[in-house]
Amino acid sequence: MKIKKVTANNRKKAFEVQAATKLFLFPYAKLKQGPTHSNPVRSVFVDKELGREAFTYVLDSGEEGSVHIDHVLEYNEDPGYLRDLLLYKLTLEAQQRVEASALSKREIIRRLGTSATQFYRIVDQTNYRKSVDQVLYLLHILDCEVDLVVRDRVANIA
Repeated sequence: MKIKKVTANNRKKAFEVQAATKLFLFPYAKLKQGPTHSNPVRSVFVDKELGREAFTYVLDSGEEGSVHIDHVLEYNEDPGYLRDLLLYKLTLEAQQRVEASALSKREIIRRLGTSATQFYRIVDQTNYRKSVDQVLYLLHILDCEVDLVVRDRVANIA
């Protein structure tokens, strides 16, 4: 996801990040080198050198830092980002299970009822256009049981 615009909001003590059609806040407190009252943000910009997928901020002292859009999406718990993260983890597990399986890839493809091209799309961790159920079905064919665990959050106490 590309960042369209970023601004520093000192009243909220956060960066306002415009990405796609959504506005996200990213608090200064989450930065490694955060601004202070005596060392405020001098400038902030969408970093073209990082493919417009990050923004860079410069403090009055000259220190600078960059924040990738993934950190912003993770902090804001964006549902699309969380889905992609789940899909990525499931796909990596499926890749390991395919390599360790006694079944040939041809047999896995036959049992999936799909083409070789589609199989390779399913096991490609960079392909986010596939569905979670395709990966779950592949894991089922590989004799895996997938459990989804829902639990209460543990408060992070600093």
